[in-house]
Amino acid sequence: MLKRTDHKKKDQEHKMNIVIRKFQPSDDEAVMAIFQNGTQEHIIPSFKYAISQPLHITVTLCFFTVGYILGGGSVVLALLAGGLWIGLLYYCCYEFYAGYVRSKLNTDMRDIAGFYLSSPDNCFWVAEAEINGQPQIMGIVAVEGKELPDSGQKYGELFRMNVLSTSRRTGLASRLCETVIDFCKERRFSKIVLHVTFTQTAAIAFYRKMGFALVRTDEKAEAQCWSLWLARSAMLRMEKILQP
Repeated sequence: MLKRTDHKKKDQEHKMNIVIRKFQPSDDEAVMAIFQNGTQEHIIPSFKYAISQPLHITVTLCFFTVGYILGGGSVVLALLAGGLWIGLLYYCCYEFYAGYVRSKLNTDMRDIAGFYLSSPDNCFWVAEAEINGQPQIMGIVAVEGKELPDSGQKYGELFRMNVLSTSRRTGLASRLCETVIDFCKERRFSKIVLHVTFTQTAAIAFYRKMGFALVRTDEKAEAQCWSLWLARSAMLRMEKILQP
């Protein structure tokens, strides 16, 4: 049944005649929506993972117990104490992703054309299809050319990979990723790197399928240390070697 559904989605993609092209200023609103929604959809899975960890389960029970005892046996205060702790966990998971979006809206996503299209080593693509006679952006991806400080070799870093939920499992993400790979090969980059969070299991599996390998867990992340620790999340670095 699953395979049949996948084939059906691929047929739909073919019928929609999706075209992958470079970003244009008129795409800005649709691209921003895909970027924000695609990033913040990871908040709930991240929260579910954090709240299910043994340490956090223990702390949650302790908050309920302490609230019950200090409240003189009040169930309401017990629920309030436990609820505050759970709320803090959710806030940390929310801030991890929402804070990332805010940061990028003030950097590269503030001027996509200026950042990604003004340098030959950078690029930003959109996947566009015609839906009911109207063009619609179905997915986005970007790459930034960087240089290794020790060897001076150039490499590409993949950013902003996001596909609308209605276009997933159609092969569109693979096409976007292959577009980045082809671009980096043309620029004679030595490799492609990217970062994903520990809880993005589907993305990790996808990138492995595309030839990326996990090389390390990055301790640094764009979030406060305590927030990152409470969210029980971490950034994973993956690489695909293009030239030895």
